[in-house]
Amino acid sequence: MKKILLLLCFALNFQLVFSQTFDVLTIKNSGDDEKRINLVILSEGYQASEMDQFETDATNFMNDMFTQEPFSNYENYFNVYIINVPSNESGATHPGTAPDEPTPIVPTITVDNYFGTAYDSYNVHRLLYTENTALISTVLANNFPLYDQALILVNSPYYGGSGGMFPITSTGEDANEIAIHELGHSFVDLKDEYYPGDILAAEAINMTQETDPTLVRWKNWVGTNNVGIFPYATSGTASTWNRPHQTCKMRYLGYDFCSVCKEGIIERIHDLISPIDSYSPTEVTITEPSFPLDFQLNTIQTLPVNTLESTWTLNSTAIATNEDTVTIEESDLTTGTNTLTVVVSDATTLIDVDNHDTIHVSTVTWTIDNTLGIQDVIENNFSLTMFPNPANTNLNIALENVLNDVISVDIVSLDGKRVKSATLNNNQNITLDISKLSNGLYITNFYANGVLIASKKLIKN
Repeated sequence: MKKILLLLCFALNFQLVFSQTFDVLTIKNSGDDEKRINLVILSEGYQASEMDQFETDATNFMNDMFTQEPFSNYENYFNVYIINVPSNESGATHPGTAPDEPTPIVPTITVDNYFGTAYDSYNVHRLLYTENTALISTVLANNFPLYDQALILVNSPYYGGSGGMFPITSTGEDANEIAIHELGHSFVDLKDEYYPGDILAAEAINMTQETDPTLVRWKNWVGTNNVGIFPYATSGTASTWNRPHQTCKMRYLGYDFCSVCKEGIIERIHDLISPIDSYSPTEVTITEPSFPLDFQLNTIQTLPVNTLESTWTLNSTAIATNEDTVTIEESDLTTGTNTLTVVVSDATTLIDVDNHDTIHVSTVTWTIDNTLGIQDVIENNFSLTMFPNPANTNLNIALENVLNDVISVDIVSLDGKRVKSATLNNNQNITLDISKLSNGLYITNFYANGVLIASKKLIKN
């Protein structure tokens, strides 16, 4: 899905493209661009003679980023590239017009840089920004249209940066921390956990006006890792908005992301990338099968230990767990058509899976004819959302998947009885009436083509 959208963006920007290309260098390669999140860093305020320094600065930022959770856990999911965009002059413009000019004084200067970045944007000195997002988009379209996130690195020794579509940071004090903080905005849509002002206040992953700990967006984390419901202020509009933590990186530089923000970042990674890197066989075979049949799965492993889990089923019966390879003998198959499926999910403790709104799972299914061989191979990625949870009268379920698979939903009591069932089409939202169910804990099972692909706990209250 992400690659189609990026190509559409490329087409929309085509009229702005004047065939100006720059050197593109790889500073981190984890795999195929189609199967990785491509982070692209563009130089700003670096002259042509300073590109070695730009590569050093970009590499230092990248190395710092991948020492911090959760980016450190999902380092293998990223490729990182730099684009050498030369400026006529070094640095960034500083008009000296903001009312909060710092001490010591930053020199007032006008710089002929490529994207027009400047301090004092919107009368805030540290807001290093440019309105020329169309020019940035054009450079990306010309040089790396399959980017997933771009970052502008400005060759200036003074503190500053900004978020928006393309995060911007100087190379000055706390530059790497600023860049990682701003990526929280641009890549994940995290909110500042200092009060960002009435205009920017909104319901988000880490910002809400809800105060009920059983209903708050981060209810699954309340009471863990110092997560709670903390008002931004004691009076005014800010006092009506709440954050999940008191010392998250989205509030203070130099701190870790809080559990809620880590979860949001991982969810964004899951949205963009399947954990399945490759599998075999991939070809449709019409010859007599030669037994045994070997099936291989390669995943993009997480760090420092792999948290991905896989379950293999043959004709809806589980045959292996957390194996990269399975072998099928002729005696394992029934006459005619057989179905082998592997389901991959992420069991990281950085996501509270049992009580989280959305489950991401990826599957590969082989259809095997005992007389003809492997007839079909299908890869699919599912996003299943169930809310609210706990629920009282109505339970909402939403489905997205790459293919148009129909999902079967069973709500099962703890004694194993199926108490509610439904079917769900792709891009469909359904509402189940659970008002007549007794209060307590249930398991909601999701099936694709008869294979269990995910389970969620449901609390009826």
